[in-house]
Amino acid sequence: MFNTMKNAWKIPDLRNRILFTLLMIVVYRFGAVIPVPFIEHSYIEQMFSSNSGGLLDFFDLMSGGAFKNFTIFALNIYPYITASIILQLLAIAFPKLEEIFRREDGRKKQVQYTRYLTVILALIQAVAYAVGLFRNAINPVLGGFTAPMIVLVLTAGTAFMMWLGEQITDKGIGNGISILIMIGILARTPVDIGRILYGVKAGSVSIIAVLVFLIFALVIVAAVIAVQQAERRIPVQYAKRVVGRKMYGGQSTHIPMRVLMAGVMPVIFASTFLAIPQTLSFFNPAWKEGIQYWFSIYGGAASPGLWIYSIVNVVLIIFFTYFYTAVQFNPVEYAQNMKENGGFIPGIRPGRPTSDYLSRVLNRITIVGAICLAFIAIIPTLVFSFTTLQLGFGGTSLLIVTGVALETVKQMESQMLMRHYKGFLK
Repeated sequence: MFNTMKNAWKIPDLRNRILFTLLMIVVYRFGAVIPVPFIEHSYIEQMFSSNSGGLLDFFDLMSGGAFKNFTIFALNIYPYITASIILQLLAIAFPKLEEIFRREDGRKKQVQYTRYLTVILALIQAVAYAVGLFRNAINPVLGGFTAPMIVLVLTAGTAFMMWLGEQITDKGIGNGISILIMIGILARTPVDIGRILYGVKAGSVSIIAVLVFLIFALVIVAAVIAVQQAERRIPVQYAKRVVGRKMYGGQSTHIPMRVLMAGVMPVIFASTFLAIPQTLSFFNPAWKEGIQYWFSIYGGAASPGLWIYSIVNVVLIIFFTYFYTAVQFNPVEYAQNMKENGGFIPGIRPGRPTSDYLSRVLNRITIVGAICLAFIAIIPTLVFSFTTLQLGFGGTSLLIVTGVALETVKQMESQMLMRHYKGFLK
């Protein structure tokens, strides 16, 4: 990875992209410390101290501390992720909408609809915060206009984060939305390290528990890399063609079907959906205790919420792995393109038999990747629930950070390959 970054730095275009990405990250972190006006932060700190290790800490983790400090980025980027999922599901349910997205300007339309839906969802979530969860923390300086002003600031913060993510994707390196989520998680790392060191010094955290966490962290990193790098290579042969005096084709190649085409996006999608019940509880704080008991990992090992949450998380990860893979890879279109270019899989007839064969292979390797992804995400959470080690992040967070970093490095290598750079990793 370090050699890749070193070689990429030597290319002016890639160096500019890296610097642009770093600049956008700095802007994001500056925005994450700008507080929302008219809020009594002492009241919010009191809420967090009385709810240590609960739902509020989960939202604070995913926002990189912006939620606890109630900054302009308190809503984070999750309204955008939810909007993307909803639009993709609607495209499957309504063929006319899918037809619009497949047109020449379909990508532009999809981005436009996603932005509109993101603002709507951000407004709903901002109202849940201002009118529900944090209503007692509002200082009514502007009277009846105070709450609407807070809702407007929170919604504008999410819209600005959405813009930052799109800018990173277009002009930087990697997927901008995923990078912002990763940076938000990593922002809590110094706090968690300090908490662990203080706990070891005070005797409340054992050295064995810390070693268990480090072992699991290394296992997760290794497992994510192994699953994301694994692929099934399907051989493809191209028939020879004579055009004029030249002969084309005749070469052998392969289709690299990755075991986990979706990357860590299923984990991000699943965590976003699992946060919906907690968000709904903000409209009525009386629901919070019931949701934490029945549908949260923070209720303790004895509560049914840990097991219900874990089972639903596994199901959602498997579902979104298949869903995101289907969006990325279409066997019918792939088989048709191969047929038009004179390509075929040895032993498989071109056309419909090829697409059926690709579908069978895709389904088999996807279920393996989905189960591995769900296993990696949920096992550390269960282990930490039965130990005294209090961490702000678990298996899901480590998986997201590792997967996003790996995808970013791979995209950097692809950029170098496109520029015919000879010094990148072999």
